[in-house]
Amino acid sequence: MLSALPSTGLALAWLAAIFVPLEWAFPAWRDQKRLRLGLPTDLAFTLGQYLVFSSMALWVIAHVELGLDAIAMLAPLRAAFRSQPLALQAIEVVVLGDLLMYWGHRLQHRSSLLWRFHAVHHTTERLDWVAAHREHPLDGIYTQLLMNLPAIVLGLPVAAVAGLVAFRGIWAIFIHSNVSLPLGPLELLLGSPRLHHWHHARDRDAGNYGNLAPYLDIVFGTHVAPNQRPVALGIEQEHPRGYLALLLWSFRRNQ
Repeated sequence: MLSALPSTGLALAWLAAIFVPLEWAFPAWRDQKRLRLGLPTDLAFTLGQYLVFSSMALWVIAHVELGLDAIAMLAPLRAAFRSQPLALQAIEVVVLGDLLMYWGHRLQHRSSLLWRFHAVHHTTERLDWVAAHREHPLDGIYTQLLMNLPAIVLGLPVAAVAGLVAFRGIWAIFIHSNVSLPLGPLELLLGSPRLHHWHHARDRDAGNYGNLAPYLDIVFGTHVAPNQRPVALGIEQEHPRGYLALLLWSFRRNQ
């Protein structure tokens, strides 16, 4: 964990340099304070994710990849996939990953078992770039595995599209940020704070499940885009406020 401190500090400094000015210049909620309610909890989730739990997700993905590499039946499929231009390979794994994530995300809101862990992400009542990191580690592993499964199955090394992966990671933080910017048609292709803020409204079935692919919400009838901002964010369930309490909350029988 100590070895990850310098890289974590650098990553957070870069994110702050991007999002603090954006949130200052184009706030969605102008009255939201910098030292807002829940910020210490979100900072704890941020540090936990970067220092510990992202490595756990990578470990799981690596072992799934090793298991799939041993399946001989995948060899012809992978050979055909790799015969295509790299740009086409990247588009295919992104679209397939978004499709998996869309239905996986809907299932997180429908399944009582998956909701136990996903609900932690929705307990935040104020959204900004730090709140994007409020995520139970098991929920994070589930998400990362679904998003990367097509690339793993088809044998596309993540290093080959590292720039694309980094961009989408930053965009995932952007859609949670306290920012209001008109994105035009890009909103339906990449997602936006306006759309994702509504996903965090106090309704377990609020819609907008295609975080980075809102066009899938249009295709499957879950697209929600009112002109105003949601009045209240969070969940209706009673829940703890602290970092460790939220991590343990998902395992309670009566949750």
